[in-house]
Amino acid sequence: MQDKYYVGAYWGPRQETALECARRAELFFHMLARCDPTFTQWYGPGRGFPRELPGWPVRPEMKELETFLLKGRSRTDVGREVIEDLGFSRMVWNAKKEATELHLSCGGYSPWGGPNSCLLYPPRQGAVRERLLCAPVLAKVLTCMATAWDPDYAMASSSQMVDLIQKRKLEVRVGWLTYLSRRLGTLPPLPAPVRIEPVGALGWLLVLSPEPMTAGNPEHVALTARVRELLDRAGLIERPQPGPASE
Repeated sequence: MQDKYYVGAYWGPRQETALECARRAELFFHMLARCDPTFTQWYGPGRGFPRELPGWPVRPEMKELETFLLKGRSRTDVGREVIEDLGFSRMVWNAKKEATELHLSCGGYSPWGGPNSCLLYPPRQGAVRERLLCAPVLAKVLTCMATAWDPDYAMASSSQMVDLIQKRKLEVRVGWLTYLSRRLGTLPPLPAPVRIEPVGALGWLLVLSPEPMTAGNPEHVALTARVRELLDRAGLIERPQPGPASE
């Protein structure tokens, strides 16, 4: 079975307005556009968009992104009241067929609402997938996510590899490429062939292999598990559990 790859950035509760999130999103989209030609135009949902387009064009400008995010607020089933502490969630894509999808969840500050995240899913097949699934391109995408969203961690991996390596429901996920914020702690020495690159003053990017890592390769699984073990011993893997609700 072909591995299903994705890139994900995650951070804990962070109360931000739609405008503050839009400012981050604007930076992210502009940086992302330099990673691949297919990342220059994105589309969102809505009724009545032209049939020749994949959806309504989403312009990467702060005020328009603010309006776009405000349409993605969570609401109660009864009364349709806004649930402020769950923030904003939207999805965009860039083509009718063989599309890359982006899922954004930001501005959430409830300890019970799940992490804020930025998730990128490459196409399942085709030339664009092959072009995106290489270490240099994914390193650029992770750097974009780290710079714009300041996550606690981010990684590029296959979901099959995550299933094999992850041991706790809430933990830092280690993948083919992994970004770790300096907030998490001090990076320990890691074995070859892992390459460590700084991401400005924010954190580190770990590249475990120049070639795609698959869950079907025992050497890839063993190396990823070893790196996770070393990071866990250094206190960089475990994430805090949600605390009890305040009275």
